[in-house]
Amino acid sequence: MLHNTCDYNVFKENIQPMWEVPENANGGRWLITIDKSRHHDLLDAVWLEVLLAVIGDQFGKYTDDICGIVVNIRNKGSKISIWTTNASNDESNLKIGEILKQKLINPEIDQKIPRPLFDMLRYEDHQEVQYKSSSSVRAKFTISSQE
Repeated sequence: MLHNTCDYNVFKENIQPMWEVPENANGGRWLITIDKSRHHDLLDAVWLEVLLAVIGDQFGKYTDDICGIVVNIRNKGSKISIWTTNASNDESNLKIGEILKQKLINPEIDQKIPRPLFDMLRYEDHQEVQYKSSSSVRAKFTISSQE
């Protein structure tokens, strides 16, 4: 079980989990938000599925465009994200999002957890997130669990 108020980062060798480093500076992230009301079992299941997909090379030729993954666990709700190298590479980023969706609608994930596992996947540019002027950031792409 993942512990509350912790961050876990799994990144490729020699890539730090910071927006400022060259490998991440022009990148972005696919973001999954986990509401606090659906927290523990859902968070663990989604994190495990994302982790296994990334380290298991399930993104095919788009794996090279993934820097790492992050989970931020908080009382108010948690976030899981896949960080990508280039926020301008629309083809790769969209394909990564589509593959991520397929992994998360997988019927083999623990059936005790109510569906859907997510409402919306959002792709955000790191620079927009870093320099945001309000509490919300415009998503470059969104993918619904219902589509």
